Amino acid sequence: MQNVNYIKHLKGVFIQFSKDNRLNPTHISLYVALFQIWNNNRFLEEFYINREEVMRFSKIGSKSTYHKCIKELSHWKYIIYYPSHNPYKGSKIKMFKFETSTGQALVHNSTNIETSSGQALVSINKHIQTIENNKNINKLDQPKNENEVIVFFEKEKWTTIEAQKFFNHYQGIGWKVGGKTKIVNWQATAKNWIIKAEEIKNKENQKSVSQNMDNLKISKNKNYNEPL
Repeated sequence: MQNVNYIKHLKGVFIQFSKDNRLNPTHISLYVALFQIWNNNRFLEEFYINREEVMRFSKIGSKSTYHKCIKELSHWKYIIYYPSHNPYKGSKIKMFKFETSTGQALVHNSTNIETSSGQALVSINKHIQTIENNKNINKLDQPKNENEVIVFFEKEKWTTIEAQKFFNHYQGIGWKVGGKTKIVNWQATAKNWIIKAEEIKNKENQKSVSQNMDNLKISKNKNYNEPL
């Protein structure tokens, strides 16, 4: 049995996940499922897995997706995968250690999910949900809906109509600047829209004032005996 710190390891591997653009949510879900089974086996150097159990834990419904992801995790040095061609003997897994410097205690059997052996494990989905939530918090490439844009424009002291113009314009071109470059932060784009709208509004006001002044101009030499 290896001396593995549950919290340190998860923190370390999640940091690695954030840096690795090759991974998708299925890879992460599969890794966490394997980690939980490793935890259930008291962090043995190597342990055997049951494919159906791992697929159920990781919420993977396709065998081909499962085999593809587990082989890629092995190739990318997150685990070592020893596939078994014996239907009566499961494949073998060796886990690499990813640990940070925080000093927290080992955790083996927290409540939430039970394996076929009856031992309780920490919820797999909890860690995946945390990652997805962090992504959603930072997602600013486009607003959730029109109402979110209206609320933003109201805070900036602009009208609902202008907010709807902004939303409909970028919704129509797929939230891309000039229809080409994907927007990174829609709120920053909205502020630029407001600045331009303010400039147009000021120019129109100046033009209106100028026209009114021209209409009021009179000639000092006007002959009032001339008919209108």
